[in-house]
Amino acid sequence: MNQHVRILAAEAVGTFILLVGGPGSAVIAAEYIGILGVALAFGFSLLIAAYAVGPISGCHINPAVTLGLVLARKTCANQVPAYLGGQVVGAVLGGLAVLLIAKGREGGFNAEPENFATNLWGHNYGFYSFGAMVLVEILLTALLVYMVLSTFHKGFSVGAGGLTVGLTLGLIHLVSIPVDNTSVNPIRSLGMAVFAGGDALEQLWAFIVFPLIGAAVGFGVWLLVDESAGARREAAPIP
Repeated sequence: MNQHVRILAAEAVGTFILLVGGPGSAVIAAEYIGILGVALAFGFSLLIAAYAVGPISGCHINPAVTLGLVLARKTCANQVPAYLGGQVVGAVLGGLAVLLIAKGREGGFNAEPENFATNLWGHNYGFYSFGAMVLVEILLTALLVYMVLSTFHKGFSVGAGGLTVGLTLGLIHLVSIPVDNTSVNPIRSLGMAVFAGGDALEQLWAFIVFPLIGAAVGFGVWLLVDESAGARREAAPIP
C-alpha cells in the first residue's frame, strides 16, 4: 500500500481513538468521572493511539504536532496532506460517533456548544477570558510539542514515548479544562465544533491559530534546550 495512504489511514484511526476517548468521556461520562477522569481519558486515549498507530505514522493526530515535526525535519513536508487528511477524517468520524452514542441517553441529546465538549472562551460560557485562553493554548501546546520532540533524543527509550506524551496531555488537561475546555489540538476542536455549531464554530479559528503558534514556540524551545537538536536538524535532508 502507498505510504501516504497508510499514513492517512493510521492518522484517521488514531484521531478517532482520541476523539471518542477524550471529548467522548467529557460528553458521556463527565458527571461520573469529573475533570480528573476526563483529563486522564485524554491521556489514556493518546497513549493507546500511540501504540496502535505510532509505528505506522508516528501518531501525530494533531496538526500542531505535525507542524513541530516538520519544522524539526522529523516529518517530510510532502507527507503533510496525508497527515492532515487522516486527522480531519478521524476527527469528524469521532465526533459523529460521540454524538450518536449521546443521543441514546434518556430524553435524547442535541449537540450544543455548551454540552458537546467544545472549546470556547468567555465568562458567559463559564470559561476564562480571551487573553487567558491565548496564553494557555500557546504555552501548553508548546509543552506538548516540546515533549514530543524530546522523545527523539538518542538517550530516550523508544518504548516510553507514548507513555510520556500521554501523561503530558493528561497534565495539560488538568491545568486547562477550566480555562477553555483544553484544545492544544486544532483537529480535536474541529471534530466537536462541526456538530455543535454556533459559537463553537465562530471561535474555532482561535483554536487553530494559537495551538499552531504554540507548536512553533515548542520547536524553538527544543532547539535551545536539546544540545544535539540543532546539529541533528542541520544534518537532516531538506524534505
